[in-house]
Amino acid sequence: MARWLFKEEPTHYNFGDLARDGKTLWNGVTNNLALQHLRRVRAGDDVFFYHTGTERAVVGVMRVVSDPRPDPEAGNEKLVAVEVEVVRQLPRAVTLDEIKNDKALKGWDLVRLPRLSIVPVTDAQWRRIETLAAKK
Repeated sequence: MARWLFKEEPTHYNFGDLARDGKTLWNGVTNNLALQHLRRVRAGDDVFFYHTGTERAVVGVMRVVSDPRPDPEAGNEKLVAVEVEVVRQLPRAVTLDEIKNDKALKGWDLVRLPRLSIVPVTDAQWRRIETLAAKK
C-alpha cells in the first residue's frame, strides 16, 4: 500500500463535499509528473486531502477505491482518474506553514514542488502529519 497527497482548490471541490458525497472520481490531472504519480496509485492506497488556494492545509484522509483508468471527462487517453472515498477529517488542519517549518517534513515534495497536485507520502511523513493534526 502506498500513500499520497492529492491537492484540490476548496472552492472547486473540498473535503466537506467529499464527506457529503461519500466518494468521487479524482480527475483533471494534466501535469506530467502528477500523472506519473496518479498512474502508480492503486485501490487501497491512503491519501491526504489537501486544500490549496488561501487555505493551504492538509484537512482529511481518503482511500482510493479504483485503480487508474482513462479519465472519462478528458477526451484524451493519456489522462487518467481514480475513484476515492472519504475516510475521516483530521482533528485539526495541518497548514503548509507548519509543514515548511517542521524539520521532518522540509524535504517533502509538497514543499519542494509546490505546484505539483499529487505527491507521494512516506510512512514517516504520514505519521508526522497525523501527529501534528492531533495537537491542540
